[in-house]
Amino acid sequence: MAEKKVFSLEEVSVHNHAKDCWLVIDGKVYDVTKFLDDHPGGDEVLLSATGKDATDDFEDVGHSTSARDMMEEYYVGEIDPSTIPSKPTYTPAKQAAYNPDKSSEFLIKILQFLVPLAILALAVAVRFLTKNEDVKSE
Repeated sequence: MAEKKVFSLEEVSVHNHAKDCWLVIDGKVYDVTKFLDDHPGGDEVLLSATGKDATDDFEDVGHSTSARDMMEEYYVGEIDPSTIPSKPTYTPAKQAAYNPDKSSEFLIKILQFLVPLAILALAVAVRFLTKNEDVKSE
């Protein structure tokens, strides 16, 4: 049995165009150059997955069993896992600093309530006054 060829990510990354396209999926290296024209999602999808570990991209699509079996035809070797950068850890976004003085926010909320109320009161007053003038003029 032949020994498996082991590639670094740097070696695989140079195969990143339509005439020479290699992908890394599940720790294995595949030369998918001949498959670019036949890929149902188009060649752009495969080309955009070069130069990195494309396992997540491959799994997110939900490939069929037959697609997974077909991959063996394009197998060229293994990837050296030490050459793949670790996935970044999630860092939550920074929250705004606590502001104990929320008087300006409170004032805005009060005004949002009072201004329409004042307009309504003014409209009722105008209606009431004009109605009384109509009664006096008769």
